[in-house]
Amino acid sequence: MANREYHQYCGLSRAAEVVGQRWMLLILRDLTVGPRRYSDLVAGLPGIPTNLLSTRLKELEGDGLVVREVRRGADRSVVYGLTARGLALMPALDALSLWGAGELREPREGEIVTEASLVSGLRVAAGAGSRPGRDAVFVVHVGDATAHVLVRDGEVTVVPGDHGSPDLRITAGPRFRDFLAGAVSPQEAVAEGIVGLEGDASLLDDIAAAFVVPYADS
Repeated sequence: MANREYHQYCGLSRAAEVVGQRWMLLILRDLTVGPRRYSDLVAGLPGIPTNLLSTRLKELEGDGLVVREVRRGADRSVVYGLTARGLALMPALDALSLWGAGELREPREGEIVTEASLVSGLRVAAGAGSRPGRDAVFVVHVGDATAHVLVRDGEVTVVPGDHGSPDLRITAGPRFRDFLAGAVSPQEAVAEGIVGLEGDASLLDDIAAAFVVPYADS
Protein backbone atom coordinates (compact mmCIF):
# COMPACT_ATOMS: atom_id res chain seq x y z
CA MET A 1 0.00 0.00 0.00
CA ALA A 2 3.05 2.27 0.16
CA ASN A 3 2.26 4.01 -3.14
CA ARG A 4 -1.24 4.79 -1.87
CA GLU A 5 -0.30 6.21 1.49
CA TYR A 6 -1.00 9.83 2.44
CA HIS A 7 1.15 9.66 5.59
CA GLN A 8 -1.62 11.01 7.81
CA TYR A 9 -3.05 9.32 10.89
CA CYS A 10 -6.67 9.98 9.89
CA GLY A 11 -9.72 7.85 9.16
CA LEU A 12 -10.49 9.72 5.94
CA SER A 13 -6.89 9.30 4.84
CA ARG A 14 -7.13 5.55 5.40
CA ALA A 15 -10.40 5.39 3.48
CA ALA A 16 -8.92 7.33 0.57
CA GLU A 17 -5.98 4.91 0.46
CA VAL A 18 -8.39 2.00 0.09
CA VAL A 19 -11.16 3.34 -2.16
CA GLY A 20 -9.73 6.51 -3.68
CA GLN A 21 -8.04 4.90 -6.68
CA ARG A 22 -9.45 5.37 -10.20
CA TRP A 23 -12.46 3.10 -10.96
CA MET A 24 -12.58 1.81 -7.37
CA LEU A 25 -15.87 3.48 -6.41
CA LEU A 26 -17.63 2.27 -9.56
CA ILE A 27 -16.44 -1.30 -9.02
CA LEU A 28 -17.81 -1.13 -5.49
CA ARG A 29 -21.07 0.41 -6.77
CA ASP A 30 -21.56 -2.49 -9.16
CA LEU A 31 -20.89 -5.02 -6.41
CA THR A 32 -23.48 -3.40 -4.11
CA VAL A 33 -26.08 -4.54 -6.67
CA GLY A 34 -24.97 -8.14 -6.17
CA PRO A 35 -22.14 -10.59 -6.87
CA ARG A 36 -20.63 -10.22 -10.34
CA ARG A 37 -18.52 -12.37 -12.62
CA TYR A 38 -15.38 -10.76 -13.99
CA SER A 39 -17.08 -10.55 -17.42
CA ASP A 40 -20.11 -8.83 -15.83
CA LEU A 41 -17.83 -6.20 -14.33
CA VAL A 42 -16.08 -5.64 -17.66
CA ALA A 43 -19.43 -5.23 -19.43
CA GLY A 44 -20.78 -2.88 -16.76
CA LEU A 45 -17.70 -0.67 -16.68
CA PRO A 46 -17.12 0.27 -20.33
CA GLY A 47 -13.74 1.87 -20.78
CA ILE A 48 -11.93 0.16 -17.91
CA PRO A 49 -8.72 -1.60 -19.02
CA THR A 50 -9.00 -5.27 -18.10
CA ASN A 51 -5.56 -5.31 -16.49
CA LEU A 52 -6.59 -2.37 -14.29
CA LEU A 53 -9.81 -4.13 -13.29
CA SER A 54 -7.78 -7.19 -12.28
CA THR A 55 -5.46 -4.98 -10.23
CA ARG A 56 -8.33 -3.18 -8.49
CA LEU A 57 -10.08 -6.45 -7.63
CA LYS A 58 -6.86 -7.84 -6.14
CA GLU A 59 -6.47 -4.65 -4.09
CA LEU A 60 -10.04 -4.88 -2.85
CA GLU A 61 -9.52 -8.54 -1.93
CA GLY A 62 -6.31 -7.66 -0.14
CA ASP A 63 -8.07 -4.90 1.80
CA GLY A 64 -10.83 -7.31 2.86
CA LEU A 65 -13.65 -5.60 0.97
CA VAL A 66 -14.20 -8.21 -1.76
CA VAL A 67 -14.15 -11.99 -1.82
CA ARG A 68 -14.15 -14.47 -4.70
CA GLU A 69 -16.65 -17.31 -4.49
CA VAL A 70 -17.84 -20.17 -6.69
CA ARG A 71 -21.58 -20.14 -7.34
CA ARG A 72 -23.53 -23.17 -6.22
CA GLY A 73 -25.68 -25.35 -8.44
CA ALA A 74 -25.30 -25.80 -12.19
CA ASP A 75 -23.63 -22.42 -12.60
CA ARG A 76 -20.18 -22.95 -11.12
CA SER A 77 -18.77 -19.63 -12.29
CA VAL A 78 -16.49 -17.56 -10.08
CA VAL A 79 -18.08 -14.34 -8.81
CA TYR A 80 -16.85 -11.36 -6.84
CA GLY A 81 -18.94 -10.21 -3.89
CA LEU A 82 -18.67 -7.73 -1.06
CA THR A 83 -17.62 -8.82 2.40
CA ALA A 84 -19.31 -7.41 5.50
CA ARG A 85 -16.63 -4.70 5.53
CA GLY A 86 -17.35 -3.92 1.89
CA LEU A 87 -21.09 -3.75 2.50
CA ALA A 88 -20.43 -1.29 5.33
CA LEU A 89 -19.41 1.20 2.63
CA MET A 90 -22.92 1.29 1.11
CA PRO A 91 -24.19 4.30 3.10
CA ALA A 92 -21.09 6.28 2.13
CA LEU A 93 -21.37 5.24 -1.53
CA ASP A 94 -25.07 6.14 -1.58
CA ALA A 95 -24.38 9.51 0.02
CA LEU A 96 -21.72 10.27 -2.59
CA SER A 97 -24.10 9.18 -5.36
CA LEU A 98 -26.85 11.46 -4.08
CA TRP A 99 -24.40 14.36 -3.79
CA GLY A 100 -23.12 13.74 -7.31
CA ALA A 101 -26.66 13.58 -8.69
CA GLY A 102 -27.01 17.25 -7.86
CA GLU A 103 -24.36 17.96 -10.51
CA LEU A 104 -26.02 15.95 -13.29
CA ARG A 105 -27.36 17.88 -16.24
CA GLU A 106 -27.47 16.64 -19.83
CA PRO A 107 -25.33 13.52 -20.33
CA ARG A 108 -21.87 14.19 -21.71
CA GLU A 109 -21.01 12.70 -25.07
CA GLY A 110 -20.51 8.96 -24.71
CA GLU A 111 -22.08 8.69 -21.25
CA ILE A 112 -24.48 5.78 -20.80
CA VAL A 113 -26.71 4.32 -18.09
CA THR A 114 -25.70 0.83 -17.00
CA GLU A 115 -27.79 -1.67 -15.09
CA ALA A 116 -25.79 -1.12 -11.92
CA SER A 117 -25.89 2.68 -12.21
CA LEU A 118 -29.67 2.55 -12.73
CA VAL A 119 -30.20 0.23 -9.74
CA SER A 120 -27.89 2.31 -7.58
CA GLY A 121 -29.50 5.58 -8.65
CA LEU A 122 -33.02 4.34 -7.97
CA ARG A 123 -31.97 2.88 -4.61
CA VAL A 124 -30.46 6.19 -3.56
CA ALA A 125 -33.45 8.17 -4.82
CA ALA A 126 -35.83 5.87 -2.93
CA GLY A 127 -33.87 6.44 0.26
CA ALA A 128 -34.26 10.20 -0.13
CA GLY A 129 -38.00 10.11 -0.90
CA SER A 130 -41.09 9.68 1.23
CA ARG A 131 -42.74 6.36 2.03
CA PRO A 132 -44.77 5.21 -1.01
CA GLY A 133 -48.49 4.77 -0.50
CA ARG A 134 -49.44 1.67 -2.49
CA ASP A 135 -47.86 -1.73 -2.95
CA ALA A 136 -46.78 -2.10 -6.56
CA VAL A 137 -44.16 -3.41 -8.94
CA PHE A 138 -42.51 -0.98 -11.35
CA VAL A 139 -40.15 -1.73 -14.21
CA VAL A 140 -37.88 1.10 -15.37
CA HIS A 141 -36.07 1.05 -18.72
CA VAL A 142 -33.43 3.70 -19.44
CA GLY A 143 -31.51 3.01 -22.63
CA ASP A 144 -30.26 -0.57 -22.49
CA ALA A 145 -30.53 -0.72 -18.69
CA THR A 146 -33.50 -2.26 -16.90
CA ALA A 147 -34.41 -2.52 -13.22
CA HIS A 148 -37.56 -3.29 -11.32
CA VAL A 149 -38.84 -1.78 -8.11
CA LEU A 150 -40.81 -3.71 -5.49
CA VAL A 151 -42.90 -1.66 -3.08
CA ARG A 152 -44.27 -3.66 -0.16
CA ASP A 153 -45.63 -2.20 3.08
CA GLY A 154 -43.86 1.09 2.47
CA GLU A 155 -40.49 -0.56 1.85
CA VAL A 156 -38.78 -0.10 -1.51
CA THR A 157 -36.45 -2.70 -3.02
CA VAL A 158 -34.65 -2.11 -6.31
CA VAL A 159 -33.59 -5.21 -8.26
CA PRO A 160 -31.62 -5.49 -11.51
CA GLY A 161 -33.42 -6.82 -14.57
CA ASP A 162 -36.99 -7.10 -15.77
CA HIS A 163 -40.12 -8.38 -14.02
CA GLY A 164 -42.74 -10.56 -15.65
CA SER A 165 -45.87 -8.80 -14.42
CA PRO A 166 -45.28 -5.21 -13.30
CA ASP A 167 -48.10 -2.87 -12.40
CA LEU A 168 -46.39 -0.12 -14.36
CA ARG A 169 -43.64 -0.23 -16.97
CA ILE A 170 -41.73 3.03 -17.49
CA THR A 171 -39.51 3.74 -20.48
CA ALA A 172 -37.46 6.88 -20.00
CA GLY A 173 -34.52 8.90 -21.25
CA PRO A 174 -32.04 11.23 -19.54
CA ARG A 175 -34.76 13.70 -18.50
CA PHE A 176 -36.21 11.02 -16.22
CA ARG A 177 -33.88 12.57 -13.66
CA ASP A 178 -35.76 15.89 -13.98
CA PHE A 179 -38.96 14.02 -13.18
CA LEU A 180 -37.42 12.33 -10.11
CA ALA A 181 -36.09 15.72 -9.00
CA GLY A 182 -39.57 17.25 -9.16
CA ALA A 183 -38.59 19.67 -11.93
CA VAL A 184 -41.46 18.31 -14.01
CA SER A 185 -44.75 16.87 -12.79
CA PRO A 186 -45.99 13.38 -13.67
CA GLN A 187 -48.47 14.96 -16.08
CA GLU A 188 -45.74 17.04 -17.74
CA ALA A 189 -43.46 14.02 -17.94
CA VAL A 190 -46.08 12.12 -19.92
CA ALA A 191 -47.11 15.08 -22.08
CA GLU A 192 -43.50 15.96 -22.97
CA GLY A 193 -42.55 12.36 -23.72
CA ILE A 194 -40.05 12.16 -20.86
CA VAL A 195 -41.62 8.83 -19.91
CA GLY A 196 -43.57 6.22 -21.82
CA LEU A 197 -45.98 4.16 -19.75
CA GLU A 198 -47.56 0.72 -19.94
CA GLY A 199 -49.95 -0.24 -17.16
CA ASP A 200 -51.54 1.73 -14.33
CA ALA A 201 -50.51 5.31 -15.18
CA SER A 202 -51.88 6.60 -11.85
CA LEU A 203 -48.93 4.92 -10.12
CA LEU A 204 -46.60 7.52 -11.64
CA ASP A 205 -47.67 9.86 -8.84
CA ASP A 206 -46.40 7.27 -6.32
CA ILE A 207 -43.05 7.16 -8.10
CA ALA A 208 -42.84 10.95 -7.98
CA ALA A 209 -43.40 10.92 -4.21
CA ALA A 210 -41.18 7.95 -3.37
CA PHE A 211 -38.10 8.80 -5.44
CA VAL A 212 -36.22 12.07 -4.98
CA VAL A 213 -32.88 13.26 -6.37
CA PRO A 214 -31.33 16.71 -6.00
CA TYR A 215 -31.90 19.09 -8.88
CA ALA A 216 -28.87 20.54 -10.65
CA ASP A 217 -29.88 24.16 -10.09
CA SER A 218 -30.82 23.73 -6.41
